[in-house]
Amino acid sequence: MREATIASVFQPEERLFSRLYDLCLILGGSLLVAVSAQIAVGWPVPFTGQTFAVLVVASVLGARRGALAILAYILEGVCGLPVFSQGRAGLWVLFGPSGGYIVGFAVAAIVVGTLAEKGWDKWLVSAFAAMVLGNIVIYIFGLGWLSLLMGPKAAIRAGLYPFVVGDLIKICLAGGVLPAVWKAIGRPAGRG
Repeated sequence: MREATIASVFQPEERLFSRLYDLCLILGGSLLVAVSAQIAVGWPVPFTGQTFAVLVVASVLGARRGALAILAYILEGVCGLPVFSQGRAGLWVLFGPSGGYIVGFAVAAIVVGTLAEKGWDKWLVSAFAAMVLGNIVIYIFGLGWLSLLMGPKAAIRAGLYPFVVGDLIKICLAGGVLPAVWKAIGRPAGRG
């Protein structure tokens, strides 16, 4: 059984407004990820606010709209808008060290969004678990691609170890925000 996501609670009934609402949410989600990408430090894979934004966008929007928001973000960057970390743009970014992580964002959005639709975002422990699973998906894609570019050992040194603590902090923030939002909008935080 699907439960409501935070965004679906406010979904307009009328079809035209509902479609416009979806479009605004998708574009807004892509812009949130783009802005968070500009908070970037380090190389070859910079430490950014993107994973936090991807996890929150997916939870708030759900699997379909969340994945579309991430795909819109990727398309914006590929088309030349400076939305990737440190203002980068172009298809070449997807073939660089960050490319696997960026592709992993879309898959993580599906995973986290699906779990949010099942109510995982309403409880602190399950919201945290959903965020951890989403982050693992991002690591699988990111480290897989990075391993092809620089070898497995170097990929883990450059693309995992420096990010674990920061990602845990982002996961705690994202996982803690969502149950609080549910409580603030007055929706029951019950399961099922």
